[in-house]
Amino acid sequence: MSHQGTLARSAGVVAFFTLLSRILGLVRDMVVAYAFGSGAHADAFFVAFRIPNLLRRLVAEGALTASFLPVYTDTLENRSPEEAQRVVRITFTLLSVSVALISLAGVVFSPWVIQAFAPGFRTDPDKFHLAVSLNRIVFPYLFFISLVALCMGILNAQGHFAAPAASPVLLNVAMIAGALGLSRWFDPPIYGLAVGVLAGGLLQLFLQIPPLAARRIRFGFVFSLRDPAVNRIGRLFLPAAFGAAVYQLNTLVSTIFASFLPEGSVSYLWYAGRLLEFPLGVFGMALAIAAFPRLSQETSRGDEERFRQILEESLRMVTFVMVPATIGLVVLAKPIVQVLFQRGEFDPATTVGTTKALVWYCVGMWPIAASRILVSAFYSLQDTATPVRLSVVSFAANVAFSLVLMGPMAHAGLALANSLAAAVNVAQLLSRLRVRTGASGLGWFRSSGPRILIAGAAMGLCLMAARTLTEAAPGTPLPRQILLLLGAIFGGALVYGLACAVLGVPEIHMALDRIRRRVGRRSQTNHP
Repeated sequence: MSHQGTLARSAGVVAFFTLLSRILGLVRDMVVAYAFGSGAHADAFFVAFRIPNLLRRLVAEGALTASFLPVYTDTLENRSPEEAQRVVRITFTLLSVSVALISLAGVVFSPWVIQAFAPGFRTDPDKFHLAVSLNRIVFPYLFFISLVALCMGILNAQGHFAAPAASPVLLNVAMIAGALGLSRWFDPPIYGLAVGVLAGGLLQLFLQIPPLAARRIRFGFVFSLRDPAVNRIGRLFLPAAFGAAVYQLNTLVSTIFASFLPEGSVSYLWYAGRLLEFPLGVFGMALAIAAFPRLSQETSRGDEERFRQILEESLRMVTFVMVPATIGLVVLAKPIVQVLFQRGEFDPATTVGTTKALVWYCVGMWPIAASRILVSAFYSLQDTATPVRLSVVSFAANVAFSLVLMGPMAHAGLALANSLAAAVNVAQLLSRLRVRTGASGLGWFRSSGPRILIAGAAMGLCLMAARTLTEAAPGTPLPRQILLLLGAIFGGALVYGLACAVLGVPEIHMALDRIRRRVGRRSQTNHP
């Protein structure tokens, strides 16, 4: 199979399980919105959960994956299986010990952690103390999910993507069970949701055991700080950790500033961010995850041409998907929030606040998705320093934009600040990558880009015409709301697809060819 086919197949596996996870994630968010809305308890939980979640992206999925996967892939490609197994065990030892200590510190020093992450909560002692208690429950989640990230790096390097991509499904199921079942046993009920987070982390780790066992991967404790592979991982880890910290601090800045805004602001940003993560996770992250090991392999082989091809193909597909996703979310933001969340404790005022945040978050959808691909390209080159330097500039831009915009626009200004900072970051990454490799990543844009934008505009006009039908009037039955919204979404997708076909956008023909090949293979299987 060609490298393009392998990338598409790997991305497809990740996208399928990520889609399943995101669907369950939306169900989870609907349950949380119904049960807790955007009040003080919800604000406290979202702050408490955001802290270990941020560290997960920093330590585990950020720096660990960026530093471990290229070194492990190079060891698999160029050295013996025994050496690769030794790299796994040394990394497991250092990771498990360090993250266990971080988790313990997070529990012990929880009041100071909440003070740093949500200083505005100090004006409401009850909310502050609730956030501290919830943080102590959910912080050990970091330990389990960090080990899951190590498993992901191992399995992805060996071409297995299903189990790591499917693991978030278990977290969502556990949190739904916590909100609907366990919450009945706690006072206040929000504690049940926190326990669900902890259980979900443990279940995610258990899911990785069978595919690891099938590949004869055995964890064990091996202390060897002088091992050459460990030194290579360490040299990549520290700048990657700092870079991920700066990147994740953009989210933290929004939480800190939102804690000073009226009650509910933290929740508005949380719910809007969750909706934004749906297309980003299903498509943007799926492509980044699938491209990373392939880019690392081509770097190890010294094949610069295939490296550039994989990079450009990934950015083309990101643009092809993110343009209509951005337009669709902006135009249909309010009816989407209404259908998914507006019930129970989630009232119309919360819908308005969440919609405003979602619209301005969407401005940064393409830059965020593209930057994940570009950062993976730098990491595959074992260059973690460049993304660090650039992310510092992005972080400074986010702080400046937030300070300027939160006054006139409140929490919506914080969402826009994140989007503008993402645009600054992707522009820098594209420029530096061209200097480093000669690959701009956008050579295809002259031909496909304008046609994709025209097709997206046609879709947007149709959705604007249909929007008045999808915005629910008071008393509209939920099934009717759902049908109208689904009709608008599928109608918009059909218009976009037809427009792309008429305009000759290559990506639509690639997708149709893949569908025809799959149908053909199934027909041959059924009719030998």
